[in-house]
Amino acid sequence: MSKPNSQMVSVGKPHGDGGRVAGGAWYAKSGGTLPKDATTSLASTYTDLGYLSDDGLTDTIDKNFTDVTAWGGDRVLSVLTSQTESFKFAMLETTLDTLKVVYGADNVTDTSGVISVKHNAKGNDQFTFVFEIAMTGNRIKRIVVPSAVVTNLDDVEYKDGEAINYSIELAALPDSDGNTAYEYISAVSTADHS
Repeated sequence: MSKPNSQMVSVGKPHGDGGRVAGGAWYAKSGGTLPKDATTSLASTYTDLGYLSDDGLTDTIDKNFTDVTAWGGDRVLSVLTSQTESFKFAMLETTLDTLKVVYGADNVTDTSGVISVKHNAKGNDQFTFVFEIAMTGNRIKRIVVPSAVVTNLDDVEYKDGEAINYSIELAALPDSDGNTAYEYISAVSTADHS
């Protein structure tokens, strides 16, 4: 059994210390090649979604169980009946790509630098998402979500003195192996992400 190690306690930072680069969110059309580790550079099909709010990333796994109760009231079995996973984060940049994620790729166009966005019920595209988190101990965590859809957009508020943000919730959908996400954690050097 291992002993407690304070070097394994971490915070979720978007950028590492000492020149390490990590952090943020990327997306690509679903169905492409998925990253299989924490340090290999992402394929050119992945697009950086820019700055995220200081709320960071929230990963929620919701499990539902049905209990089997014996005569006399003892719970003798708990059966998993469903499990869902969702991710929530807020994008601070208003770009072609952040708008495509929020409103659907077919609803957002760029004509000579003029972005047009249609609001309708048609834009529920499935995308692959990758999140990177810099950790203590010179480590990086990469979370790969093979397929997800935006299921919620918080109110987009336009206020003097506050950044416009697009706070979304993603429903992670199971892949052909039944997995909704993959996590990879690895030690990195400055050279790994230069």
